[in-house]
Amino acid sequence: MHIRPSFLLVTTMLALSSRPALAQSEPATQSEPATQSEPAAEAEGAGPIVVTAARTILPANALPMTIDVIDRETLNQQVAIGGSIVDAVSALTPSFSPTRQKLSGAGETLRGRSPLYAINGIPQTAPLRDGSRDGFTIDPFFIDRVELIYGSNALQGIGGAGGIVNQVTVAPPQSDGLSGRMLVQGNADTGFHGDGVGGKIAGLLAWRAGRWDATVGAAYEKRGAFYDGHGNRVGTDLTQGETQDSRSWSLFGRFGYALSDSARLDLTMSRFHLKGEGDYVTLDGNPAIDLPTTSVRGTPPGVPATNRTESAALTLTDGDLWGGNFIAQLFFNRSRDTYGGEVAPIATFQDAAIAPVNTLFDQSQNRSRKYGGKISYERAVPGFEALTAVLGFDALYDLTEQRLIATGRTWVPPTDYRSLAPFAQLNLALFDKKLRLAGGIRYEDVRIHIDDYHTLASYRGGFDVAGGTPTFHDTLFNGGAILEPWEGIRAYASYAEGYTVPDVGRIARAVDRAGVDIDNYVNISPIVSNNREIGVEVKRGPVDASAAYFWSTSKNGSLLVQQSVGAPFEVQRQRVEIQGLELNLSVRTPLPGLTLSTGYAHLIGRTDGSDNGIDKVDRDLDGANISPDRLNVAASYVHGPLSARIQTQFFLSRQFEREPGKYPVLYRFDGYEVTDVSLRYQTRFGALTLAAQNIFDRFTIDYYTQTVRPTDKAHYFAGRGRNFTLSWDYRF
Repeated sequence: MHIRPSFLLVTTMLALSSRPALAQSEPATQSEPATQSEPAAEAEGAGPIVVTAARTILPANALPMTIDVIDRETLNQQVAIGGSIVDAVSALTPSFSPTRQKLSGAGETLRGRSPLYAINGIPQTAPLRDGSRDGFTIDPFFIDRVELIYGSNALQGIGGAGGIVNQVTVAPPQSDGLSGRMLVQGNADTGFHGDGVGGKIAGLLAWRAGRWDATVGAAYEKRGAFYDGHGNRVGTDLTQGETQDSRSWSLFGRFGYALSDSARLDLTMSRFHLKGEGDYVTLDGNPAIDLPTTSVRGTPPGVPATNRTESAALTLTDGDLWGGNFIAQLFFNRSRDTYGGEVAPIATFQDAAIAPVNTLFDQSQNRSRKYGGKISYERAVPGFEALTAVLGFDALYDLTEQRLIATGRTWVPPTDYRSLAPFAQLNLALFDKKLRLAGGIRYEDVRIHIDDYHTLASYRGGFDVAGGTPTFHDTLFNGGAILEPWEGIRAYASYAEGYTVPDVGRIARAVDRAGVDIDNYVNISPIVSNNREIGVEVKRGPVDASAAYFWSTSKNGSLLVQQSVGAPFEVQRQRVEIQGLELNLSVRTPLPGLTLSTGYAHLIGRTDGSDNGIDKVDRDLDGANISPDRLNVAASYVHGPLSARIQTQFFLSRQFEREPGKYPVLYRFDGYEVTDVSLRYQTRFGALTLAAQNIFDRFTIDYYTQTVRPTDKAHYFAGRGRNFTLSWDYRF
């Protein structure tokens, strides 16, 4: 990657000349924005931060893993820039993939593997048929903070291959009476095109009287068309779906009752619905001359791509039950994700028995329904208070299918997943908590059931597949040590096993030979990934620094592979090895309120790409399965009612070795950089925020396009150019 000296000079001048930033309304919970999300250690003046996704009330510095928390103010700032939780996580986390700026998150990974998205611990990911829509299941307006746990682990059960992205919703009101929040927001591209204008309005009301409290809210957003750095409309992905040219509605409710001074019952519900407007069709680009795919006015066939998710959870907590902490939760989650359709080039949908080849239109819809429960109890062991134990049990039931809604066919048969998992975690504090030893065990009892079914005609004429009920059992271990000889300086080493299943739906639908029996079809066996990590953190005075090195392996991993241009991605089971280095530094300068920060991530991913019977990695993971190396730099200045932040993400160029000893130009990523700016001013009548994404209006071809579909004329997408967001946020 080539970084122009003039660009670095401008960035440095802007960073050092940032104006004073606002005094936050709740300083007790505020931490200044950083390049990487603020580490979940002890925030200044706020006490230890408890990360609920870690399934313990111990502080994060007592755990042998990398954990970050994006607090409310930082999250609001990033959402104003990028528009979504996924954009916020990606911008602040160097080892997270650059977002595709689409509704689909396929190819967006954390440490080279797919993360588990959750809301208050409720899994949003549908592992049986991953539709990659799990990053858009609730409006960010209702999220108070985002907890990030890095690396494969089984803390939340199935799905945490790359880590956990847990979205914690707004807290209940702390005092009697009525309170609330209002948000009015507008967005426009740099050319202020009429169809590029969008807006959002959202409101939240909270009430408390004695032991009762209620919080309800609604959000509506209209997104305009996106324009690239050359002033042209960004191409529309008709099949996978778009956030541009769309509308979304989101409802949220939280109702609580304090059973006692320590016990509480909460009912949380949410509904999110995003639907494309269907105003544009795709105009092919030309990768040979770097001409991106664009959008022109037109009506695409079928129903526009949509995303709908409904969740509910009933949670009982007691922080002082027999001297320990008790949590029990029942949850329900339902999603219906509709994908756009085309007659061609999706040959997969063609069936000469229904219509002449290349004339049949269809589109698919994922339908997933999951419910389950979690229960855990944590306390210091009586008589041995240095040892803290957590005992728990998780149950998850998931039913998923993928249908072709125009013709009423089944693409992925209904697949029933059941998981029962007892677990235990121990944490031993020694030498006045200067040394901690942690470890745990989780037993997974899994059953997958699929009835007999017939594959589509496009899979070599279609085949009858014998259903079955395969079962899997595995014991997953984790352990580590934390050394903190002086407050704020710690080192740790850990080993953790993560557990997930491959995309069973993709595998089941792609059976293209006779005689397959689901009961013994090895391709649907689970994926166990082993994550090893060593890290050092320094949080003393003005310095907040961390370094972590990790390596992760899975003997029977899962990759998304596209066999030909225009064909759906299918799953290949291969050995996968990933290693990486993460560095982060944040320094509060002598100038009051000014914080400079930087973050760097270097990842190497290899897989077994040869069918020679030798279990050995021999080629690079591509952009559908691993992120590029990245350097983040940022400066924030907070003083009085005004705040400012400038941040730049440098995505570094790299080559992908597809065959041993060969480096085809086809699989080269050229690299690019994007700079964002945010200004916020707090008044008596609310806060005004002006944010600009891609302030230098850089023209880019996105990472996924360059590394996965570099010759696909219909999917040669440019990144979004400069756009502005102006918002008014009022709390009462």
